[in-house]
Amino acid sequence: MPKFYEGFADEVTVPAGKRDVQVFDDELPGFGIRKFSSGQVAYFVKYNIGPRQRRHTLGTVVRGNLRDMRLEASKILAKARLGIDAVAEKRAAAEKYVVCLNDVVKRYLPDRKPNLRPRYYAEIERQLEKDWKPLHKEPIDGLTRQTIIGVIDDIAAERGEVAADRARTALGGLFSWAIERGYCEINPTLNIGARANAGARDRVLTESELVEVWHACEDDDYGGIVRLLILTGQRKTEIGDLIWPEVQKDRRQIDLPARRTKNHRAHLVPLSDQALAILEGIKQRKGRDLVFGRRTGGFSGWSKAKAELNSRIAAARAEVGIKKAMPPWRIHDLRRSFITHVNERGFAQPHVVEAIVNHISGHLAGVAGTYNRAQYLAERRQALDAWGLHIKSLVDSTASKIVPFRKRQ
Repeated sequence: MPKFYEGFADEVTVPAGKRDVQVFDDELPGFGIRKFSSGQVAYFVKYNIGPRQRRHTLGTVVRGNLRDMRLEASKILAKARLGIDAVAEKRAAAEKYVVCLNDVVKRYLPDRKPNLRPRYYAEIERQLEKDWKPLHKEPIDGLTRQTIIGVIDDIAAERGEVAADRARTALGGLFSWAIERGYCEINPTLNIGARANAGARDRVLTESELVEVWHACEDDDYGGIVRLLILTGQRKTEIGDLIWPEVQKDRRQIDLPARRTKNHRAHLVPLSDQALAILEGIKQRKGRDLVFGRRTGGFSGWSKAKAELNSRIAAARAEVGIKKAMPPWRIHDLRRSFITHVNERGFAQPHVVEAIVNHISGHLAGVAGTYNRAQYLAERRQALDAWGLHIKSLVDSTASKIVPFRKRQ
């Protein structure tokens, strides 16, 4: 067998009547040249894996590539002697489907949509499809914490730290889902600290601040929602998306179905005189079951309405000579404030307060919390009536005459 050299293939001839001819190198057994009658010529390597024979084309013969082809063939032959099929490994790697982030996003969103409130789903969808678009083509099992932090930094710089934290939370939820389904093994969003001030989540408005918020509310949808949140301690979407069939004026309560609550448990909200008066003062719009808002869904325009409310609070402070602005607060802080003040004033025991705001823990965990919507209903009604009168007394600038519920010793 001849030893290959540059230009050797030009000297190889295909016998008349034959389709091709193969010539092997005498320096590297298994390394060969295959020339066809058409004139096409290529390097190949032939080797055995156990009893099975393999043949793999390395590439077209081009002047100058002999050395590289011989080196590639030698690597394949060396692995073959160890029982390793290098060619099969490469093919398997090439054929393996790489699951990118975008692939998982497209599977994750439809799976989660039935279990999420429409507005929350829309926010998650926007974050995953737009905020994380720069990483969509990256393999999900190859994303690193450093890469993710880079995107978070960009979001924080462009739209603020809160937006960056929310985007991180959305991606973290996707990774938890992906791990459970075998798309990846780790969640790289873990141990990435929040960018926004974590202390903001502990904001509790003082009673005097609640009065300021109350007085700054106008007699519109947003004003009614905010005042109901102060009086009931419910979540903003539970009130903002309220429909008239859920309002039972004769029974003095709101009956929220499971699909409308965060924990997917039906919930009864007793209405104090003050809360009922707000709802009775709202005129039902013809052909519309939703209590608030004028578009397809419930109330919208939260950010704009909150900004206008803050402006009225600032103007009211300036009018009485208070230069200091009210510390930043969010609508959800009204819920935390309700829980804190009702507990501190002793209007109800802690487990009753949990029942009022539909927290399922402690006394309300398990079967009782799942099926008994009316559990502690009398105590809840008593507490909300007391809180409603207390808010009225604060708003009217009169001292509260409510006798606190005495905690059991």
